[in-house]
Amino acid sequence: MIELRGITKRYSIGGSLVEVLSSIDLEIKKGESVSIMGPSGSGKSTLMNIIGCLDKPTEGAYTLGGIRVDSMDEDALARARNLNIGFVFQSFNLLARHTAVENVELPLFYAGVNDSESLAKAALKEVGLEHRMNHKPNELSGGERQRVAIARAIVLNPPIILADEPTGNLDSRTGKEIMALFDGLHSKGTTLVLVTHDPNVAAFAQRAINIKDGKVVI
Repeated sequence: MIELRGITKRYSIGGSLVEVLSSIDLEIKKGESVSIMGPSGSGKSTLMNIIGCLDKPTEGAYTLGGIRVDSMDEDALARARNLNIGFVFQSFNLLARHTAVENVELPLFYAGVNDSESLAKAALKEVGLEHRMNHKPNELSGGERQRVAIARAIVLNPPIILADEPTGNLDSRTGKEIMALFDGLHSKGTTLVLVTHDPNVAAFAQRAINIKDGKVVI
């Protein structure tokens, strides 16, 4: 499903090139659950952005679902991202003036999908929020907002869910509930990639990938 070969990423900072990722080789199989762990500054967020087709490597090959995406232009990369990956972020990234169901409808709207409201409601029901569909983010708890974010991520039924510190803003009880949701998605065949520094979150995955100084370490 995900194959990285020799992935290197450099940024120009103050006139100098800084290498954030160095010759990363990585495979994630269809239906696998994987955690990517590393301290702040290790390069795991940069790696997440490349896996999520939010950024492109400086060097190396990235194959997603059997298709090379590292050399795609921005429009093609966006299409690959929308077809393959659902995102869940630590900060939820919900639109404050929109209800839960309207937030979940957004990916459907951009994909030109008809009957978006019924599909959004079905996704919210799947994460246990059928009773909060018409509430705005400021009327929801942190756990409920994360459930809305998960519903938005799964509404297009992507084969991959990429979650960045998915419990970082939640208390431990709510965090366990959210991870149980991810576990349920994985049991249905979704490929799950968790980017985290929390070993309790990483423990939910079948396999841990550790990043240090821009390299995969064992």
